[in-house]
Amino acid sequence: MLARLSKIALPLALLAASPGLRAEEHKSAESDKAPAHAAAEQASATERAPAAERPAKAEHAAPVERTAHPRKAASEHAAAAEAAADEKDGAAPTPRKPRLNPTLPVHQTHPTPPPSLSHPTAKPKWARVGRAQAIKTAERPVHPEAPVAVATPVTLAALPVAATSLHAENGRAPHWTYEGATGPTAWAQLSAEYATCANGARQSPIDIREGIKLELEPVVFEYRSSGFQVVDNGHTIQANIQPGNYIRVMGRRFQLLQFHFHRPSEELIDGRPSEMVAHLVHKDQDGKLAVVAVLIDRGTTKQPAIQSVWNNLPLEKNEEVAASTRIDPTQLLPENRRYYAYMGSLTTPPCTEGVLWIVMKQPMMATSEQIDLFARLYPMNARPVQATAGRLIKESN
Repeated sequence: MLARLSKIALPLALLAASPGLRAEEHKSAESDKAPAHAAAEQASATERAPAAERPAKAEHAAPVERTAHPRKAASEHAAAAEAAADEKDGAAPTPRKPRLNPTLPVHQTHPTPPPSLSHPTAKPKWARVGRAQAIKTAERPVHPEAPVAVATPVTLAALPVAATSLHAENGRAPHWTYEGATGPTAWAQLSAEYATCANGARQSPIDIREGIKLELEPVVFEYRSSGFQVVDNGHTIQANIQPGNYIRVMGRRFQLLQFHFHRPSEELIDGRPSEMVAHLVHKDQDGKLAVVAVLIDRGTTKQPAIQSVWNNLPLEKNEEVAASTRIDPTQLLPENRRYYAYMGSLTTPPCTEGVLWIVMKQPMMATSEQIDLFARLYPMNARPVQATAGRLIKESN
């Protein structure tokens, strides 16, 4: 019975004593917090105090001993031993090599700094240098006498105008034709070099009328069989003759350069044109020109010189084709060599004047097939007749 009572009384005694124990523990904890709280209050007061009232810091802190790195200590010990040995032998101390970072390769003594995190797209050094140089160049003062190039903006609308300009570009002659906006009435407006086409006083061709009949000396033709080339220049079919063919007339000697064709004939005889005309162009040593005009009418006999040219027609314009055969320009001449003579001009731009014209009075004959072939290529490539303007026309008896 007593044993049971003792077991019940012991827990009750401990429960009664627990408030006192808890009070003692709380008091002990408060006493431990008091010094720390006081120290914090003192530090805060010190920070809030003026600089003059703050306690002075110690000028020199006590040195802190650090333990040297084992690898560094070994290196310094070896260097000291080597210096002591040199001093003992009387030799100059061996200079020390710079210490390399043992964690880097031999060729790299300093670690490469990492790329800037604040500028992930930073430009390389060479780009920054180039930009700085460009800024210096832009800020460099311009000499007052130095010419300043100004870029002219090119618009798409301006391109077609430049591409279709009627004036000479890059050394090429202005484009001209026999009809339309670039026809004979507009030649003088296409270029200043063509002004003579409008204001010349001795222009060709003309309508030959009322010639003065005279005993004119005959034209001496010194033609022979020669090589030739054929070209379609966009205005006519032309045969370029190799040197060695000449005419003598009025005391001068002219060399044959080329002959070409027009349809219908540019020259009229008493108002009548022919089916075609061949112009044989000559030049003397002084650069003077003489043109022999041979009128061509329809006939039944094939003209051999014309057929030689047709046989060598080029496939493309402005492409010169060397003929495999030879040609004799004499075959273009009529049997009767009487002629008209007058001063005129070229019948194509630039309409140069001072040209001696020899127009054969008797026409040559060519077949319809030969004439029609040219007509397919050039139905009309004749300049209209120009004013005679009182010029003298001679006619041989």
